[in-house]
Amino acid sequence: MRIDKGQISIVCVCIVLGFMLAIQFRSTQDTRASLPFQRVEELSARLHQVESENQELEDEIRELKGLSSSEKNDKINDDILMISGMSALEGPGIILTIDDSGKIAKKENDPNLYLVHDEDILKVVNELRAAGAEAISINGQRLTANSEIRCAGPTISVNNVRSAPPFEIRAIGEKENLMNAINMRGGVADSLKVWGIKLNIQPVDNVWIPAYKASSKYKLAVTSNREEESK
Repeated sequence: MRIDKGQISIVCVCIVLGFMLAIQFRSTQDTRASLPFQRVEELSARLHQVESENQELEDEIRELKGLSSSEKNDKINDDILMISGMSALEGPGIILTIDDSGKIAKKENDPNLYLVHDEDILKVVNELRAAGAEAISINGQRLTANSEIRCAGPTISVNNVRSAPPFEIRAIGEKENLMNAINMRGGVADSLKVWGIKLNIQPVDNVWIPAYKASSKYKLAVTSNREEESK
Protein backbone atom coordinates (compact mmCIF):
# COMPACT_ATOMS: atom_id res chain seq x y z
CA MET A 1 0.00 0.00 0.00
CA ARG A 2 1.34 3.38 -0.95
CA ILE A 3 1.33 6.24 1.58
CA ASP A 4 1.42 9.69 0.06
CA LYS A 5 2.99 12.78 1.53
CA GLY A 6 -0.39 14.17 2.60
CA GLN A 7 -1.05 11.24 4.91
CA ILE A 8 2.41 11.51 6.42
CA SER A 9 1.83 15.19 7.06
CA ILE A 10 -1.47 14.44 8.82
CA VAL A 11 0.20 11.84 11.03
CA CYS A 12 2.96 14.29 11.95
CA VAL A 13 0.44 16.99 12.75
CA CYS A 14 -1.49 14.55 14.99
CA ILE A 15 1.69 13.59 16.83
CA VAL A 16 2.61 17.23 17.40
CA LEU A 17 -0.91 18.07 18.61
CA GLY A 18 -0.88 15.10 20.95
CA PHE A 19 2.47 16.20 22.34
CA MET A 20 1.20 19.77 22.86
CA LEU A 21 -1.97 18.53 24.59
CA ALA A 22 0.13 16.39 26.93
CA ILE A 23 2.28 19.40 27.85
CA GLN A 24 -0.81 21.55 28.40
CA PHE A 25 -2.36 18.87 30.63
CA ARG A 26 0.85 18.62 32.66
CA SER A 27 0.97 22.42 33.02
CA THR A 28 -2.62 22.41 34.25
CA GLN A 29 -1.76 19.77 36.84
CA ASP A 30 1.24 21.82 37.99
CA THR A 31 -1.00 24.87 38.31
CA ARG A 32 -3.43 22.93 40.46
CA ALA A 33 -0.52 22.08 42.77
CA SER A 34 0.38 25.77 43.16
CA LEU A 35 -0.20 27.96 46.23
CA PRO A 36 -3.98 28.63 45.82
CA PHE A 37 -4.72 24.91 45.69
CA GLN A 38 -2.36 24.15 48.57
CA ARG A 39 -4.43 26.46 50.74
CA VAL A 40 -7.39 24.11 50.29
CA GLU A 41 -5.66 21.60 52.54
CA GLU A 42 -5.00 24.31 55.12
CA LEU A 43 -8.61 25.52 55.02
CA SER A 44 -9.82 21.95 55.33
CA ALA A 45 -7.69 21.51 58.48
CA ARG A 46 -9.12 24.70 59.95
CA LEU A 47 -12.66 23.59 59.15
CA HIS A 48 -11.97 20.35 60.99
CA GLN A 49 -10.66 22.38 63.92
CA VAL A 50 -13.80 24.56 64.02
CA GLU A 51 -16.02 21.49 63.91
CA SER A 52 -14.05 20.01 66.80
CA GLU A 53 -14.40 23.24 68.81
CA ASN A 54 -18.14 23.27 68.10
CA GLN A 55 -18.43 19.74 69.45
CA GLU A 56 -16.51 20.76 72.58
CA LEU A 57 -18.93 23.66 73.13
CA GLU A 58 -21.91 21.34 72.81
CA ASP A 59 -20.32 18.97 75.35
CA GLU A 60 -19.73 21.91 77.70
CA ILE A 61 -23.39 22.98 77.42
CA ARG A 62 -24.52 19.47 78.32
CA GLU A 63 -22.09 19.50 81.26
CA LEU A 64 -23.44 22.82 82.54
CA LYS A 65 -27.01 21.57 82.38
CA GLY A 66 -26.06 18.72 84.73
CA LEU A 67 -24.49 20.96 87.39
CA SER A 68 -26.11 22.49 90.43
CA SER A 69 -26.55 26.29 90.59
CA SER A 70 -23.48 26.83 92.80
CA GLU A 71 -21.29 24.51 90.70
CA LYS A 72 -22.49 26.22 87.55
CA ASN A 73 -21.66 29.67 88.95
CA ASP A 74 -18.17 28.52 89.99
CA LYS A 75 -17.46 27.13 86.54
CA ILE A 76 -18.77 30.24 84.79
CA ASN A 77 -16.63 32.46 87.05
CA ASP A 78 -13.55 30.36 86.27
CA ASP A 79 -14.29 30.58 82.53
CA ILE A 80 -14.72 34.35 82.76
CA LEU A 81 -11.34 34.72 84.48
CA MET A 82 -9.67 32.58 81.83
CA ILE A 83 -11.27 34.36 78.87
CA SER A 84 -10.66 37.84 80.29
CA GLY A 85 -7.01 37.01 80.93
CA MET A 86 -7.26 37.62 84.68
CA SER A 87 -5.78 34.24 85.58
CA ALA A 88 -2.46 32.68 84.59
CA LEU A 89 -2.76 29.69 82.27
CA GLU A 90 -0.63 26.77 81.21
CA GLY A 91 -0.96 24.11 78.55
CA PRO A 92 0.57 22.78 75.32
CA GLY A 93 1.60 25.32 72.72
CA ILE A 94 4.58 27.10 71.21
CA ILE A 95 7.21 29.66 72.14
CA LEU A 96 8.13 31.90 69.21
CA THR A 97 11.10 34.26 69.23
CA ILE A 98 11.39 37.06 66.69
CA ASP A 99 14.41 39.37 66.38
CA ASP A 100 15.86 42.02 64.09
CA SER A 101 17.75 40.92 60.99
CA GLY A 102 21.48 40.34 61.13
CA LYS A 103 21.87 41.28 57.46
CA ILE A 104 23.53 44.47 56.35
CA ALA A 105 20.92 46.67 54.65
CA LYS A 106 21.52 47.24 50.97
CA LYS A 107 21.89 50.84 49.83
CA GLU A 108 18.77 50.67 47.68
CA ASN A 109 16.61 49.28 50.54
CA ASP A 110 15.04 51.01 53.52
CA PRO A 111 16.99 49.88 56.64
CA ASN A 112 13.70 49.75 58.57
CA LEU A 113 12.77 46.68 56.53
CA TYR A 114 15.39 44.74 58.48
CA LEU A 115 13.83 45.57 61.86
CA VAL A 116 10.87 44.03 63.69
CA HIS A 117 7.85 46.37 63.72
CA ASP A 118 4.50 46.35 65.48
CA GLU A 119 2.76 45.26 62.27
CA ASP A 120 5.02 42.19 62.13
CA ILE A 121 4.01 41.22 65.66
CA LEU A 122 0.35 41.81 64.77
CA LYS A 123 0.60 39.49 61.77
CA VAL A 124 2.05 36.73 63.94
CA VAL A 125 -0.63 37.23 66.62
CA ASN A 126 -3.44 37.22 64.04
CA GLU A 127 -2.19 33.96 62.53
CA LEU A 128 -1.97 32.35 65.98
CA ARG A 129 -5.50 33.46 66.86
CA ALA A 130 -6.83 32.19 63.55
CA ALA A 131 -5.15 28.85 64.28
CA GLY A 132 -7.03 28.55 67.59
CA ALA A 133 -4.60 29.97 70.16
CA GLU A 134 -6.41 30.10 73.52
CA ALA A 135 -3.97 32.49 75.22
CA ILE A 136 -1.07 34.64 73.98
CA SER A 137 1.60 36.74 75.67
CA ILE A 138 4.35 38.99 74.31
CA ASN A 139 7.45 39.48 76.46
CA GLY A 140 5.44 38.59 79.56
CA GLN A 141 2.44 40.76 78.67
CA ARG A 142 -0.84 38.84 78.37
CA LEU A 143 -2.97 39.80 75.37
CA THR A 144 -6.64 40.56 76.03
CA ALA A 145 -9.40 42.45 74.25
CA ASN A 146 -7.99 45.66 75.80
CA SER A 147 -4.39 45.07 74.73
CA GLU A 148 -2.63 47.28 72.21
CA ILE A 149 0.40 46.49 70.08
CA ARG A 150 1.95 49.66 68.72
CA CYS A 151 5.24 51.23 67.78
CA ALA A 152 6.80 53.41 70.48
CA GLY A 153 9.98 54.86 69.04
CA PRO A 154 12.64 52.12 68.81
CA THR A 155 10.48 49.85 70.98
CA ILE A 156 7.08 48.16 70.78
CA SER A 157 4.40 48.85 73.40
CA VAL A 158 2.12 46.06 74.64
CA ASN A 159 -0.35 46.92 77.41
CA ASN A 160 1.49 50.27 77.63
CA VAL A 161 4.69 48.43 78.57
CA ARG A 162 7.59 49.04 76.20
CA SER A 163 10.05 46.34 75.22
CA ALA A 164 12.76 45.90 72.61
CA PRO A 165 13.67 42.89 70.49
CA PRO A 166 14.01 40.01 70.76
CA PHE A 167 10.28 39.43 71.30
CA GLU A 168 9.13 36.20 72.90
CA ILE A 169 5.58 35.27 71.91
CA ARG A 170 3.96 32.46 73.87
CA ALA A 171 0.75 30.78 72.73
CA ILE A 172 -1.34 27.94 74.15
CA GLY A 173 -3.13 25.75 71.64
CA GLU A 174 -2.69 22.78 69.32
CA LYS A 175 1.06 22.82 68.70
CA GLU A 176 0.91 21.52 65.14
CA ASN A 177 -1.84 23.95 64.11
CA LEU A 178 0.03 26.94 65.57
CA MET A 179 3.30 26.00 63.89
CA ASN A 180 1.63 25.35 60.53
CA ALA A 181 -0.12 28.74 60.70
CA ILE A 182 3.20 30.57 61.04
CA ASN A 183 5.18 28.38 58.64
CA MET A 184 2.62 28.02 55.83
CA ARG A 185 4.00 28.75 52.38
CA GLY A 186 3.75 32.43 51.52
CA GLY A 187 2.79 33.23 55.13
CA VAL A 188 4.20 35.52 57.78
CA ALA A 189 7.44 33.56 58.31
CA ASP A 190 8.31 33.63 54.61
CA SER A 191 7.62 37.37 54.35
CA LEU A 192 9.87 38.14 57.32
CA LYS A 193 12.72 35.89 56.23
CA VAL A 194 13.05 37.85 52.99
CA TRP A 195 14.67 40.60 55.06
CA GLY A 196 16.56 38.25 57.32
CA ILE A 197 14.25 38.75 60.32
CA LYS A 198 15.11 35.97 62.76
CA LEU A 199 12.15 33.78 63.67
CA ASN A 200 12.37 30.62 65.74
CA ILE A 201 9.46 28.41 66.83
CA GLN A 202 9.63 25.72 69.49
CA PRO A 203 6.74 23.37 70.33
CA VAL A 204 6.38 23.02 74.09
CA ASP A 205 4.32 20.51 76.06
CA ASN A 206 3.56 22.99 78.84
CA VAL A 207 3.63 26.73 78.12
CA TRP A 208 3.03 29.10 81.05
CA ILE A 209 1.32 32.42 80.28
CA PRO A 210 0.88 35.12 82.97
CA ALA A 211 -2.34 36.87 83.91
CA TYR A 212 -3.22 40.34 82.59
CA LYS A 213 -1.55 42.83 84.93
CA ALA A 214 -3.00 46.17 83.85
CA SER A 215 -6.20 47.76 85.15
CA SER A 216 -9.36 46.90 83.22
CA LYS A 217 -11.90 49.19 84.88
CA TYR A 218 -14.55 50.80 82.71
CA LYS A 219 -15.24 54.47 83.47
CA LEU A 220 -17.95 55.26 80.92
CA ALA A 221 -19.38 51.94 79.70
CA VAL A 222 -22.10 50.24 81.78
CA THR A 223 -23.95 46.96 81.33
CA SER A 224 -27.21 47.15 79.43
CA ASN A 225 -30.27 44.90 79.32
CA ARG A 226 -31.62 46.54 76.17
CA GLU A 227 -31.72 44.55 72.98
CA GLU A 228 -30.01 45.84 69.86
CA GLU A 229 -31.52 49.11 68.72
CA SER A 230 -33.36 49.03 65.42
CA LYS A 231 -31.62 50.87 62.62
